[in-house]
Amino acid sequence: MSARLLRFALALSVALVAPSVWALDRDQAAAQVQKSTGGRVLAVERGERDGRPVFRVRVLTPSGEVRVVVVEAGSGTGAGSSGGGRR
Repeated sequence: MSARLLRFALALSVALVAPSVWALDRDQAAAQVQKSTGGRVLAVERGERDGRPVFRVRVLTPSGEVRVVVVEAGSGTGAGSSGGGRR
């Protein structure tokens, strides 16, 4: 098997397996945090925590605080949050 064909097969297998790890997409994570906090989503970033895929969602709460809420992408559960100062 040529190296080019092997790389293609590997890339294809990763593309087919990877989406199953992400139970939530970026928009779903943002909507979940917006609904749970009642705030305005400012940014969403993909990342990892303890080797698991997560979304870090920065949100402006109704009280004026900026918080980062971490949502596990594989399960959709909250993995924690950190507070911020008033803006």
